[in-house]
Amino acid sequence: MIPKDIKILHIDSNNPLLMNQLQEAGFTNHEDFKSSKEEIEAKIQDYHGIVIRSRFKIDKNFLNKAPNLQFIARVGAGLESIDCDYAATKNIRLIAAPEGNRNAVAEHSLGMLLSLFNKLNQADQEIRSGHWNREKNRGHELDGKTVGIIGYGNMGKSFAKKLRGFDAEVLCYDILENVGDANARQVSLQELQEKADVLSLHIPWTPETDKLVNAAFINAFAKPFWLINTSRGKNVVTADLVEALKSGKILGAGLDVLEYEKLSFETLFEEDKVPDAFQYLLESDKVILSPHIAGWTFESHEKLAQTIVDKIKQLYFGETPEVKEQKRVTGIGGFFFKSEDPKALRDWYRKHLGLDTNDYGCTFRWKNEKGEDCSTQWSPFKSDTNYFSPSEKQFMQNFRVEKLQELLAKLKEEGVQVIGEMESYDYGNFGWILDLEGNKIELWEPMDETVL
Repeated sequence: MIPKDIKILHIDSNNPLLMNQLQEAGFTNHEDFKSSKEEIEAKIQDYHGIVIRSRFKIDKNFLNKAPNLQFIARVGAGLESIDCDYAATKNIRLIAAPEGNRNAVAEHSLGMLLSLFNKLNQADQEIRSGHWNREKNRGHELDGKTVGIIGYGNMGKSFAKKLRGFDAEVLCYDILENVGDANARQVSLQELQEKADVLSLHIPWTPETDKLVNAAFINAFAKPFWLINTSRGKNVVTADLVEALKSGKILGAGLDVLEYEKLSFETLFEEDKVPDAFQYLLESDKVILSPHIAGWTFESHEKLAQTIVDKIKQLYFGETPEVKEQKRVTGIGGFFFKSEDPKALRDWYRKHLGLDTNDYGCTFRWKNEKGEDCSTQWSPFKSDTNYFSPSEKQFMQNFRVEKLQELLAKLKEEGVQVIGEMESYDYGNFGWILDLEGNKIELWEPMDETVL
């Protein structure tokens, strides 16, 4: 089929760019934001694609009435409102956009965590009521804590990246193997429960995750902990959470989602009566609540729509979004050389040339013609060092790079000899390669992005 023959039905409002760009690409677009599910089912046989958010469930009955449907695109991260298994039997492509709001979710998660640690909501309300209680509102620092992330996909990885600026240990648990990276060490669920001071959920709602955080799960943690949930409300048993808050097993909770939400996310309760457990959350100063908005920023509204457009176009045209070629080297990282007495030499350079030296040498910082922050490291090493090995030269080159893990993988594909595995420290990620003459080159991805 050519695009003009492909009819797409939009049943939820989204950023205008979604409709506009699909129209420009030649697709035929219709919108219907008000009709009931039954009314949509009566005409869905005329469409090849449907774009949804969460207005109603796309179940087996709906899919049986859509014989020409080729794709379902959800402008969001999760697909729980769709009978995915049955859609697969009908060769219907499912499209979601977790890339579009992962940054928003990560920032919201971090904001909730810091607000809990520093009792910002409680302190704000007390001051507005005329109370100045400093000791009562003494907070905690994230530095030195261990943060456990369950679910290390788009959202979990983005949250871990936000934590890089804190001196905190970050652990992740996922049902997939080898998903850990420089920002989080993958561990077993048991190890996470033994060490975590904070638990942040970034998992979909599935039969496996439904009611995951219950009394038994909570009690398996070795220490009292703070809970952040920006995933799905039904992953947490609210009544068990409340009991843990009362006992002190959970020190505080930041909840962007609740198990009482309707599927549409537009209203809160299935029934008019407010559950007792939720009433406790409303009255507790240990809890921060928000109405399922972690991924719902002005920026993500646009990113979600753009991601869906790109994936639909890729489905029909094989196009991928235009990606700017990554700069492999962003600057000279440093000048590293051998010395008989590195400490004495550093002291000499400090005394006579005014270099601001430390145990690592000296860092020169400046701005280039574009106003970008730059720096170069000067470091002497002892003459018997093996740091340069197997380089044939008496010095070693160091280049600053971006996205080191991806770069090392590309270099391996190109036949470049990579030495060992990437190593991570609090000041950056490191990898090593050899040039044509066997000279060792160190690749450095600094944690401090201002020096890139």
